Amino acid sequence: MTPYHTSRRSFLMATLGLSATSLIRPVKPQSLTVGQVIDRIKTNVGIPWREQTVDNLIAGTNEMPVRGIASTMMATLDVLQRASAKGLNLVITHEPTYYSHQDRTEPLQQDALYQLKRDFIQQHGMAVFHFHDHWHGHKPDGIATGMIRELGWQKNIDPGTPRLFTFQSTPLARFAQDMAAKLTIRTMRVIGDPQLTVRRVIASWGNVSLMQGVGYLAQSDVVVVGETHEWELMEYVQDAIASGQKKALVILGHLVSEQAGMKYCTEWLKGFIPEVPVDFLASAEPYWRVDQPTK
Repeated sequence: MTPYHTSRRSFLMATLGLSATSLIRPVKPQSLTVGQVIDRIKTNVGIPWREQTVDNLIAGTNEMPVRGIASTMMATLDVLQRASAKGLNLVITHEPTYYSHQDRTEPLQQDALYQLKRDFIQQHGMAVFHFHDHWHGHKPDGIATGMIRELGWQKNIDPGTPRLFTFQSTPLARFAQDMAAKLTIRTMRVIGDPQLTVRRVIASWGNVSLMQGVGYLAQSDVVVVGETHEWELMEYVQDAIASGQKKALVILGHLVSEQAGMKYCTEWLKGFIPEVPVDFLASAEPYWRVDQPTK
């Protein structure tokens, strides 16, 4: 065989080898983006996406690559710092980032703290997605589901009224102490006789208005809320007790009354976002008791 034929055969074999190698070389997957995560949330939440909603991208862009996701109750500066330190650059928060339900920043443009928080998010390549309306709209309500699981109340749910729970006769003091222990609350407040027998409880996580609370109180022994106006529902309950009614009000604090719902959201997100870590970051309870000061 002539050198020409040898050289030509070697060239062909080498070319075929290169072609085969290029065919079997794994293709590097494209990075998951913020927009893709939001699209998956919209697809999996189970209800039509509303035109008017606070559930929007508050910081960052849809095109940003996602290295990791933090699910949290409130995107405080502390949470953002912890998320960044863990490499979680997309924060999904139930409550606002910029101090109003609609995350309106116009009145804050000259505020130094707003600027610091905004700049931290930008400088660390982070994005923040507000996920409130549709998580409550999820069937069943995502916040309520998480809270019920955290408290272990699944067996106590009234089949006909999702907010209503029935218990074996328990003194109010013991009932409240059990809730505080399970939710690790430092500053729960309770109105009512500590020896009141608790059988029927209505829970309304987050903020509760006067008229909502009045309706709930008519159906139960105890109403559990996150927060309410002290000059409205709290006064109404005090007057009900003074009139001889056997009623009570348990006030958890807004943050802790919904926090476990975002813990559950973390599990839910993991079901359709396998590419990156998804972690729950608890927001710190803001209050402490004067007889038990804490850092």
